[in-house]
Amino acid sequence: MKVKNLKLIAQSQEDLRVVSAYLQDAIANISDIAKLEKNKIFLMQLNRFMWEDVEKGVFRKNKRIRTVLKFENVIEVFSKNIFQSKKDIFLEFLTIETNIMPDNNYEMKIVFAGDSVIKIIAEVIEVTLDDQGESWDTKNLPRHKIL
Repeated sequence: MKVKNLKLIAQSQEDLRVVSAYLQDAIANISDIAKLEKNKIFLMQLNRFMWEDVEKGVFRKNKRIRTVLKFENVIEVFSKNIFQSKKDIFLEFLTIETNIMPDNNYEMKIVFAGDSVIKIIAEVIEVTLDDQGESWDTKNLPRHKIL
């Protein structure tokens, strides 16, 4: 049985929390991040760890899949501790934080390990997560330090 690729659409802060949960432990290369100024779009391609397979238990294989994260109606994009000239650097996804601003626009922060952040200001929340192609096996299971 072939598994269908995941496609999520977020139009609210609650929806964005679901997208964020599916992206837990995804990895992005800086060269796979783009802002399309004229189209008011921000794109990021990530290697998503497929946590949704966890119900298969100890016999499941760890898998990753390429996925595209797309933000529409983007007004501005800012970054912290992300240097576009360093194309060989990978970012480890942690979460997406969302706030409504006084002007009723939305501030969405994509937070990565190592205090790296991409802040997107958009008119509305219109975000899609869209898996691409086939998944592949990975030996590495993401691990988290417990404080």
